Parts: sequence; structure tokens; C-alpha cells
Amino acid sequence: MRLLALDIGSSSVKAAILRADGPPRGVARVSFPTLYHDDGVAPRAEVKLAAIERAIRVAIAALGPAAKRVELIAAATMSPSWLALDARGKPLTNDITHQDRRSVVEAAAIERRIGKAEHLALAGNRPFPGGISSTTIAWHLAHQRPAIDWAALVGHLGTWFAHALTGERVIDLSNAGFTGLMDIQTRTWSDRLIEAAGVDREQLPEIVESNAVVGVVTSAAARRFGLAAGTPLLAGCIDGSAAMLAAGGMNGVKVGQIVNVCGSTDVLAVCTNAPLPHDELLTRPLGIGGKWLSVATIAAAGSAVDWAHATFFRDLTKPAFFRHVDRLARSDLTSRVRFDGSLAGSRTAMDVSAGRIEGLTLSADRDDVLRALLSDLVHQAGARFDRFDDAGVRLGKDVLVTGGGSTLSKTLLRGSWPRGMRSRTLNEATLRGLWTLANG
Repeated sequence: MRLLALDIGSSSVKAAILRADGPPRGVARVSFPTLYHDDGVAPRAEVKLAAIERAIRVAIAALGPAAKRVELIAAATMSPSWLALDARGKPLTNDITHQDRRSVVEAAAIERRIGKAEHLALAGNRPFPGGISSTTIAWHLAHQRPAIDWAALVGHLGTWFAHALTGERVIDLSNAGFTGLMDIQTRTWSDRLIEAAGVDREQLPEIVESNAVVGVVTSAAARRFGLAAGTPLLAGCIDGSAAMLAAGGMNGVKVGQIVNVCGSTDVLAVCTNAPLPHDELLTRPLGIGGKWLSVATIAAAGSAVDWAHATFFRDLTKPAFFRHVDRLARSDLTSRVRFDGSLAGSRTAMDVSAGRIEGLTLSADRDDVLRALLSDLVHQAGARFDRFDDAGVRLGKDVLVTGGGSTLSKTLLRGSWPRGMRSRTLNEATLRGLWTLANG
């Protein structure tokens, strides 16, 4: 079988044609910009849907005529990545990403309406601002109501992709788990959660398993994206779910399997056989079968290091800077400077936090700041294992490491892992996991 696999991440689209369970060849990558801005209250992070669509079209075109000869299409997406579409499928909003924190007030209001313990038990998560997209819906109702009033369909990026290609209205299980609108026991939309967020149930897509064939590429979509009409499309899943599927391979994912996706955000996910809600972790379905994921993140990991490069080391090329980071990561990170790396807030906090640097003196230099930043990343990485233990998450010994920052994870963050853990690196795990999704 020939599978067109798409990894639609937080900064780029990657596309490849897979023919077997192995390393993808000829991967096309096209970047797109995220719009970061701060209104003085909370940071916002969004992407123009036109920019994502252009990146998808360019990546598919780069694969050549073979893209029209595939037998199946599947996409993995960043999440949450909330948006609203009108009756013609046109976007009424930008794609609001997981780094957006504008909805703090609305998140608190949702939790007051339902109660902290009940929301956690019902949705599997607290209504974290931006990290759970019901809060983003509530913000738009309060501040940009026409976008909601005119919306015929609201969902995540995968919802838009499926609608653009097939005209169908769907969201896969893994993404539904991050909407804050799904009952984790029944895996269906919850009237209580829907009412608390203020969304109209008629605007919501159908929840399906990630490996469900949701429709076929329409003639109009074939012309728009450079595909062949009639090609079937899978519902797809969150990129972290695809990486977890790659870790298990064709034999299936074992409970306790750990995946570390290290990129702009550092995501540590553990496979469980049931939802284990915790007020400082993210809980969602894997997307197929009955397995679940318990997830802890560092909201700004690779992006924090990129920030340090742009702010303090502009005289170094990117390769030279990352060689310097690698040297520091392998050395003593003791620094007179202290760094709080909350540069993108937290995906598991109900308020907005900001980073800060302390202990600066006239003798401090930029390496002191960089050491402090790296030391803080190690601390954040280690604290996640305490939260897993508190939630009763059983950890295995095998850690699959993937993502553009996998070297950073192996040289730096691994120092915070419990003893006895074994790691292996798998390049393009998200794309490879889509092969497993299609063939498992």
C-alpha cells in the first residue's frame, strides 16, 4: 500500500509517501509562521489557516506525481488547534494553538460552573486556558461572538483538513479528548460540558476512531491540494498519538510505554489502560482501541533555546549555537544566575505565568544565562515524573525519543529520568506512526 502521510506540526508540515513500516524517504518539509502577540493580559498564539494550507499544498507538490497515486491519506496534527468554519468551510478564525493563553477568565468561569473535581472527572482535564479548547470557544463567545454565531462547524485542525478534503464533519478521539467537551467515560459529547462552554451541539463534528475512513477526496479538493479524486482519508490523530503508535509498532502499544517528543514543546506521554485524571497532567485517548495517554509537557523547550539564540547569541550561526548548547549540556550547569523558563506559560495551569531571570550581576555573561536556562529545563523535565507517580501512572522502562530537539533530550533532559530507563531515537516517528495507524 502507498500511504500519503502528513505531519502538520506547530511550525511546519512534513509529507512523505510510505510504502512499508520503515524510515520514510523523500520527506518534504515546508515551514509556516506562528503569530505571537500579547495584549497586555495574556499571550496569544495563532496561525493563519491559509498559511497552513499553503504549506500542505507545497509539501504535497514536492512529492511529485506519486502523490496522486497513493491509496490512502492520513494526517497527524498539533493539538489543541481550535478553529471555526462557516457553512462553506471557510475559516472564521485563525487556528488557535496550544500555546495560546488568552482565555484565563473564561477557563475560570467554566470551572466555577461545573466545579474543579467534577470537570476533572468528566473531561479528564481541568479547563486549562488554551490547552483545552473549550476555553478558546468561550473566549470567542465573549470577545468575537460573530465567529461563533456564524460558525457551522467548530473543531481542531484535523476537523478542517477532513472537511476540506472530503466535506465530512469529524474529529478523531485523540483530538476530541483535548476539546474539554467529551465525557471520558462514554467517549461522546457531554451536554454538561457543552453547556458550560456555551457552544451549540449542532456545531460539533462527529467523534470517530483515528483509523476510521471518513470519506474520499472530492474533485474540488483534488484540484486544490494536488491529489487524486476518490482517494480515501483516515480521520488521523494528534501527532503525539502517532509517535506512540510508532513506539509500539505493528505489535501494538504496551501500557507503560513512554514517548518523549522533543521540539518547540517537550511532550512526555505514557500509555495507560484507563484514563487517570490529574490536575497537573493532560489526559486523552490514544485514538484507537481502549488505551489512553497521560501527558506532561514543557510548554517552551526547544522554543526557549531558540529564544536564547535570538536574544543572546545572534553572532553565532544556528549550527554553531547548537554545538555550543551541546557542550554546555554535557558540562556542569551550575550558574550564579537563576532562570524561570515559563516563556510560554504552562499547559497545565489555570493562570498565566511568565519567565524571569534573577541573580544578574555585572560579572554575569550570556553563558551564565544559558546555563541557567538549561538547568531549569532539566528541573522541569524531572518534576514531571513526580506528577506521574502521584496520578498512579505506571511507567515502563522504554522511552522512545523523537522530534527536532531529540539531541537536546538525550544529552540534557535524560539526566532527569528515573534510573534504569532505556532510550532509543526514532526519526520521523509521527510519519511512521501513521503507517501503523493505517495498517494496525
